[in-house]
Amino acid sequence: MTDDDRDAAVGVVGAGITGLSLAHHLDRAGVDHVVFEATDEPGGVVRSGRVDGALLEWGPQRLRRTDPIDELIDDLDLGDEVIEAGDTEMFVYAEGSLGRAPFSLEAFAETDLLSEESKLRVVNEPSTDPGRPDETAAELFTRKFGEEAYRNLLGPLFGGIYGSDPEEMPVRHALSGLLGVEEKYGSLLAPAVKRAMQGGASAPAISFRDGAQRLPAALYDAHSERVHLETPVEAIRAREGGGYAVERADGETVAVDDVVVTTPADVTADLLAGLAPDAADALAELRYNPLAMVHLLADCDREGFGYQVRHDEDLDTLGVSWNASMFDRRGPDDRGVYTVFLGGMKKPELLEEDESTLGAIAAEEFEQVIDAAAEVLSVEKLDRGFPAYDGSWDAIEDLSTPDGVHLATNYTARMGVPSRVREAKRLAETLSN
Repeated sequence: MTDDDRDAAVGVVGAGITGLSLAHHLDRAGVDHVVFEATDEPGGVVRSGRVDGALLEWGPQRLRRTDPIDELIDDLDLGDEVIEAGDTEMFVYAEGSLGRAPFSLEAFAETDLLSEESKLRVVNEPSTDPGRPDETAAELFTRKFGEEAYRNLLGPLFGGIYGSDPEEMPVRHALSGLLGVEEKYGSLLAPAVKRAMQGGASAPAISFRDGAQRLPAALYDAHSERVHLETPVEAIRAREGGGYAVERADGETVAVDDVVVTTPADVTADLLAGLAPDAADALAELRYNPLAMVHLLADCDREGFGYQVRHDEDLDTLGVSWNASMFDRRGPDDRGVYTVFLGGMKKPELLEEDESTLGAIAAEEFEQVIDAAAEVLSVEKLDRGFPAYDGSWDAIEDLSTPDGVHLATNYTARMGVPSRVREAKRLAETLSN
């Protein structure tokens, strides 16, 4: 296809954080492109808004200021809008009380989540055999760090990231990157100690004055002439002579050399059904964990990021994000905002309950753990919350697409905004060469 018979060099389907970051880096590289988004606002799963004056997050509760995120902040002149999180402590609810997760050497020595025997077992990790792709995350953590460390610490923290059960998550899907870290350092404990000596997380947790969606909104504002909202794509097909036709729901067809699909797995499967049926069938197999997010108002003075709940506790709550502590998110009466997560792989049937039932569960269990009265502010259900990274992801181990068709989302690399931005930048570099 020549420049004369195509509309853009690259067509991007989806204006979530991946698609918008890709547009930004393609623009910087001088690559002609166009982006299509089915909904009426940019950001995808990154959504912020106000209810009764309180700023809420209906997606990621915080971002990490990694180098790719920092680059966008600089490019978009958002530095003055960044809010860095307060106290970085994280807790685990185990055996009826909150224990501090040890992200420093001092906290490791003092934490009551681990017995002295268990701490010695953790320190002995370098003598254990390397992780294997065929074992589950639960098996790896237990074998290398001991049963107590898995049950009281690693299981809740790792499983809580995905709303998943580490016993159902093969290492080859859930922890492939960790195996590379172990190979580099000779153990998993060595990089953990290095990180602890640096004061915990290597990149600070941040948000923006108007919430996490401010980042994709700023990307959209900077590139709005190339981003078409309320423009669903129905199919992608090969064009005679090369390249692809992106068929929009309004009947228009856009000719491109390359197409990048950033949509959820089931949507991508529909788009590729005619073009790459084997890939479409594989993507249709992927499971995501359903989640309910309940935002509460409470008068609470706890400091930190929040807590995760041990899997065998008699609670439906998976974890709670302390937005009030992290970013001083408050309602009009100055009570703090807290986000409770329910459902996940542990109890997906909870999402069949009505909003009032979910709100009552979240408030009651929050009060049980924190000992502070809570009022329900908002309830949101996500049928497709976090990637399960369970056995269903075997379906895409040999996934391939035709030359010029690229997939970029949480089934091609990790979830999380920094990972999405990083992948988008790498892909933009590839497409610009």
